[in-house]
Amino acid sequence: MEGPGVARAAVLQMTTGIDPLVNASVIVNAVSQTRTEGATMLFTPEMSGLLDRKRDRAREAIRREGDDAVLAAVREAAARHGVWVHIGSLAIERADGKWANRAFVIDDAGVVRARYDKLHMFDVDLATGESWRESNAYVAGEAVTTVETPLGKLGLAICYDVRFPALFEALGRAKCDVIAIPAAFTVPTGKAHWHLLQRARAVEASAYVIAAAQVGRHEDGRDTYGHSLAIDPWGEILLDLGGETADLGFVEIEPARIADVRAQLPSLANRREIVT
Repeated sequence: MEGPGVARAAVLQMTTGIDPLVNASVIVNAVSQTRTEGATMLFTPEMSGLLDRKRDRAREAIRREGDDAVLAAVREAAARHGVWVHIGSLAIERADGKWANRAFVIDDAGVVRARYDKLHMFDVDLATGESWRESNAYVAGEAVTTVETPLGKLGLAICYDVRFPALFEALGRAKCDVIAIPAAFTVPTGKAHWHLLQRARAVEASAYVIAAAQVGRHEDGRDTYGHSLAIDPWGEILLDLGGETADLGFVEIEPARIADVRAQLPSLANRREIVT
């Protein structure tokens, strides 16, 4: 039961494929379910519209923001159902022809209220033999981004960003109520660090963390870890959608819980500048 000021959020776990129209349909259906279940905002994973490691093929589907079919469909659905949507990210062609890994916050009238380009590129070589070079195709963002939503002030991050404390220190200083960390985490890094890092970011910022994730085997051959999470400001896991299948879960965001944690452990107020 929701109390005063409590808002309900929906968290979508996806197995995104290589056809943007199919992926758009999944999100649009989730927008409808979000409204039916009485939630005010839906969160989707990183690369909700297209997940394709074959970049020559992906290039045929990546569009500029104004021409992106997934963004257009979700904006229309948000307005039709009166639901806010955080698209964890889409692959978007920039004006200079390069690509951005870009998140969108859309209000209940279908208006884009905020955009965030992923700051940290996933350029790694894992012991499993997996090698990823996100920076070969995508350009890193430059700005920390927050936006007011029905859940409170929302701070934006994407996937690999979770490993960089300076971003979350900035979001903590901005007094975010909720931080979104959508992802397409690999299985080995997910098993090692996913829950640990997400809980740590919630505790550091004394804020809720909502981490909508990709899961399972994808059409392009990759496997992702899943375990979409919602975590409260004390670090308690409120929702974990597991690592097997796509799903839609719900969580209550309580402003009183944020205030209570910040009163007990006023780490944001006690923070000091470190001179090196």
